[in-house]
Amino acid sequence: MNREAGKDKSWSDGRDVVVTGVGFCLPGRTEPVFTADDMWDVVSNGRSCLKRDEVYYGSVELTREMFDERLPDVPPFFSQHYTSAHRFGLVSMAEATTDAGLTFCGGALGEAAILVGRGGVDSNVESYLSVLSADPGKTSAPEAMELFVAAQQAVTPSDVALVQAALTQSNGPCYTVSCGCASSAVQIGNARRMIAHGEVDIAVVTGVDVFNVHLIQNIQRLLSGAQQTYDALRTTDMPELLPSFTSLMRPYDRRADCINHGEGAATVIMESREHAARRGAHVYGQVLATAMTRDGLANPLACDDTGAELVSAVRRCLGDRWRIDDVPYVHGGSDGNVVVTAFEANAIKELYGPDGDVLMTSQEGCFGHNGAPAGCLGVAMTLMMMERGQVCPTANCEQPADGLPFDPVPGVRPRPLDFDYALSFNYQVGGVKNAILLGSPEAV
Repeated sequence: MNREAGKDKSWSDGRDVVVTGVGFCLPGRTEPVFTADDMWDVVSNGRSCLKRDEVYYGSVELTREMFDERLPDVPPFFSQHYTSAHRFGLVSMAEATTDAGLTFCGGALGEAAILVGRGGVDSNVESYLSVLSADPGKTSAPEAMELFVAAQQAVTPSDVALVQAALTQSNGPCYTVSCGCASSAVQIGNARRMIAHGEVDIAVVTGVDVFNVHLIQNIQRLLSGAQQTYDALRTTDMPELLPSFTSLMRPYDRRADCINHGEGAATVIMESREHAARRGAHVYGQVLATAMTRDGLANPLACDDTGAELVSAVRRCLGDRWRIDDVPYVHGGSDGNVVVTAFEANAIKELYGPDGDVLMTSQEGCFGHNGAPAGCLGVAMTLMMMERGQVCPTANCEQPADGLPFDPVPGVRPRPLDFDYALSFNYQVGGVKNAILLGSPEAV
């Protein structure tokens, strides 16, 4: 595809696209993070909600009572077969619609696009295996029906979109994108294009993933057992240590040596400015442009540490209308992996120059690396920072790594900053590099 032809130009020939609601179902310190205020209390203070049980992990710990309080009228015939991914995605959607002054039932979202990003399949495995291992000769008719309903709802990546669309009774576009940790970021771009081009007035975008903690624990045991053999075979172009999940993730910190995983969901409500104005909705800010690229490497697990394609995505995002100097803050996608920090640092240096003045933070240390929710989380958190005039610190970053071409705002206090434009980054291992340009409500 020709690069120039591939530029997204809907900012110049379409409608303004705004964010009017955010909602979450994420790990908290004592109970889950649900609302914008819950979120701000965690991220503005650089708090980590990760807990250690052999490995560090972010667990939502959503109770049945919490779910029923927010979704009291879901038919039990379906809800009894919901997986954690279903419940997380529905709760974050319910919180986001409430925040936007909408209701998710009764047809209020009947024409909305319902878009979901999914990266992992851990929550699908149990339903899949239950059907696969069932003996038809020993399974009663009621049991067979239960297995069928559970499988139909849960064995594909479209699981959450399926139940969200049913609950909203939407007849609008509804589909799932799966490209790892960039999944909901890509859906933000799809929603923006639909709204800007007049296909829909409103879109509900959710990212949701579940990583099985027992799987992660077993990976840790396997890798620990393999480390000695690995050391004997290691060559100069291989890292000294295999991945570890037993220490705390520290994005942009000189001690960064691991990733911690988490689970949960995040939802943003996007509308045309006209639609939001007609109903008097509060506007967090705008989604001005999005772009995605790929490094083009043959290795499915590799990333180009030069950051060249991330630079390309940013420049396509900015186009001819905005300048990089207009953007004093970048929401980074670092999960504590030094490879991610390397290509982000190289990209920032190329974009802003060696003496650039930019703040770049990551809040992945608050909830753990949770995959698909990252795109929606980045948009929601960045717009909240812009609205409140404060940049939240990088959680668990206390000793910034040497040579960073940006200020990662270490510590546990937000940094005052009055800004109208920001970028948000998300990545898929071996795949998509995604950039989103965000603006304040009145940015042009």
